Amino acid sequence: MRLRRDLYIPYLFLLPAIALLAIFNLFPAIATFQQSLYAEATRRGAEPVLVGLENFVKVFNDPVFWKSLRVTLLFSLIVNPLQTALALGLALVANQRTRGIKLFRSIYLLPVAVSINVTVVVWGLMVDPNAGLINGILNQLGLPEQPFLTSPDQALWAIIMIISWKGVPYWALFFLAALQSIPNVTLEAAVIDGASSSQILTKVIIPILRPIILFVLIADTIVNFTLFVPIQLLTQGGPQLSTNLVMYETYRRGFIYGDLGSSAVMLAVMFIIILVFIGVQYFVFGRSR
Repeated sequence: MRLRRDLYIPYLFLLPAIALLAIFNLFPAIATFQQSLYAEATRRGAEPVLVGLENFVKVFNDPVFWKSLRVTLLFSLIVNPLQTALALGLALVANQRTRGIKLFRSIYLLPVAVSINVTVVVWGLMVDPNAGLINGILNQLGLPEQPFLTSPDQALWAIIMIISWKGVPYWALFFLAALQSIPNVTLEAAVIDGASSSQILTKVIIPILRPIILFVLIADTIVNFTLFVPIQLLTQGGPQLSTNLVMYETYRRGFIYGDLGSSAVMLAVMFIIILVFIGVQYFVFGRSR
């Protein structure tokens, strides 16, 4: 009996974390799906009106929503693998045992210490097409100046560059910690067996890091699907809706236009898409080796 009772003790320690997840994640998700079935009352002070799937029909017939969804999917398909690959590469460099490596680690971690608001404002000044530092450097080098955030063709790439500057060092921390946990004897055995550097990376290191790669991909997916601050501060979804991610369109519908029903529908759709992305990533990287 005592043994059976002891089996439940770990779950008791998990209860506070589970309660917090339910309060801040599960209940809001349920409330969002519920809100998507209602429309705001036309008369002030009246209760919201149950409209069923009308909000879904309205959103799915809206070309602006489909444009924002395409932009969001393109953004995620680019930025998630890009940041993960760059973070792994940065961690591999930081894991080397050479002179000055501690100074390098301190420098590459500086973006992590800067808040996202400060990062966005500073980078916004740097990529300003009229007086930005980057265009000043390009001008000195005799290269053409770039419009960056004012161009529909470059704005999304500029956002990717800005958030990667901050995101890549952060995710590299997880890879670096995992790399330093790999026993030296494992790598030495691969070298003795005649494995090249590329073979050690692809046949030894990456398989060991598979759970960390899965974690980073999933966490990065959630972060980038819910990206809001850079869009709000720099582009407001423009130019020509080229950076109008679903998260920003959700905010605009709900808090600028007051259409909470449509906003809830977009959140519900985004939630489902995130689950699909996570499922695909888990299928690729979560399977047993």
